Amino acid sequence: MNEGLRCSLPVHAETIAPLPATGRVPIECGDLPFVIRRDGVWLYRGTSIDRKELVCLFAGVLRRDADGVYWLRTPAERGRIVVEDAAFMAVELDWTGEGESQILSFRTNIDQVVTAGPDHPIRVAYEPGGDEPTPYITVRPGEGEHPIEARINRATYYELVALAVPGTVDGHDVLGVWSQSVFFPLGDLPVDDDFDDEWEDG
Repeated sequence: MNEGLRCSLPVHAETIAPLPATGRVPIECGDLPFVIRRDGVWLYRGTSIDRKELVCLFAGVLRRDADGVYWLRTPAERGRIVVEDAAFMAVELDWTGEGESQILSFRTNIDQVVTAGPDHPIRVAYEPGGDEPTPYITVRPGEGEHPIEARINRATYYELVALAVPGTVDGHDVLGVWSQSVFFPLGDLPVDDDFDDEWEDG
């Protein structure tokens, strides 16, 4: 922590679009006393920020650099923050259509709606040595290969799995979901005969 911090982040609410070029380098503020917990709660000096409007304000200036480091950044200042997992949580799912025409939309914990598709892919990660899936959706790109993501909470993931259909990715049989004509794998297709019978029975 930088106890001598003199920065005033955020200076004003930023949009999600890239920051405008100002011709000057933002002042480095070092480590800011912010943490985004795994459950999506924002902390300031260990105390939760309970006003959603304030969280949305900070979220608007959140950036992720090419090394995967998270920053709160305005045209004038920037400082690093800690993100335990993903910056946001996807807490609600809405869908229309079916098959390749299906459209999946997620609402985040700051009420931003993100539609899965080419610019907002869904991915499923696994802890080393574990088999518990952790699903994510890209909210917006970072400055490199590391995007800013929302972790899909368990209840919403179960809804997503209920929409899954068989598919093939790189020669592997998988279960996945369609959105905006893109197929997103969620996991391997079970080989259990009972599952096959149930699928055929519809």
